[in-house]
This record gives sequence, C-alpha cells and structure tokens, in this order.
Amino acid sequence: MAATLRQEFKQYSFKSVGQTLKSRLDRSKTIVRRPQPIGIATPVTLDYGEYAFVKMHTDIGSQITDNFRQLILTNHGERLGLYDFGANLLELTFEMQSEEVQGEAMRRISQAVGKYMPFLELDTFESFIDHFDNQDIGKVGIRVGFNVPKLDIKNRRLEVTLYVAG
Repeated sequence: MAATLRQEFKQYSFKSVGQTLKSRLDRSKTIVRRPQPIGIATPVTLDYGEYAFVKMHTDIGSQITDNFRQLILTNHGERLGLYDFGANLLELTFEMQSEEVQGEAMRRISQAVGKYMPFLELDTFESFIDHFDNQDIGKVGIRVGFNVPKLDIKNRRLEVTLYVAG
C-alpha cells in the first residue's frame, strides 16, 4: 500500500507586500543622507557618533592627506611586512636646517610617494625649526604641498613635526 502525500500550496500576491515606487521615492526624500565613512582617522580617537566607535574620514581628500602623513612619519623597518615603507626622515632631523639635508629629505619623500602613493603630485617643500624658550632646537617640521590631479584635489598642505629633543 502506497501512502500518498498531499501537498498544499498557498499562493500570495506581491501587491500585498512592500511599498509602491511612489511611496519609496517620497520616503527617500525625507531621509537625511550622511556621508559614508571611508577610513579611520589617525591618531585613533574614540568617537561616539553613529558610524563607529573611532573617528572616521568621510571625504577622500582628508583620507589621502592622513595616509600621506603616515607615509612621511614612518621610518624604514617600522611597518610590518613592508620594510621600506615610509620616508625614513628620523635620522635627518638633527641636521634639517642645512640645504643638503633638506634636499635629501625631499628625495626620500619623493621616492616613498613614487612607490606607495604614485597618484600624488608633490608641489612644495618647506622646513621650519621651532625653538623652545631657549635657543636649543626643540622640534623640526616640514610642510609639503601636493595635488591629486585625477581626483581634482588641489593645493593641499601637510605639516608634520619631527621632535628632536624633549
């Protein structure tokens, strides 16, 4: 004796679910569009916003500037798996006021950018010395101007401070 299984099917209409196109469009007009995060801002700091628990960049220009800052501040051997990542400027900080060393710093930055951020177009280089209350050097800094032609980002400036003493 063969047992027959009876299957019952229930049919539904898609008209009873979801929203109409008009109601969806009306609702999308009332929704506030917030820029989407594209990268973690450094130094890493807590953020109690809607997107994440750390502060994030929401525009590509600030993310590129942050990545460029990390490239300049990193010395060879500090990045795991990428020994030659960075501009390797630490050993130049004590003599940054000489034109020869400034030229070497520019060469190192240009070489690092050429390898790791080739979309950047370097524009200007300037070094400065910040003295503490006495005449001894406290910190040395550089300002680098750059552009990103393919993204129409122009006249960006990055200032980085390299501490010598203290």
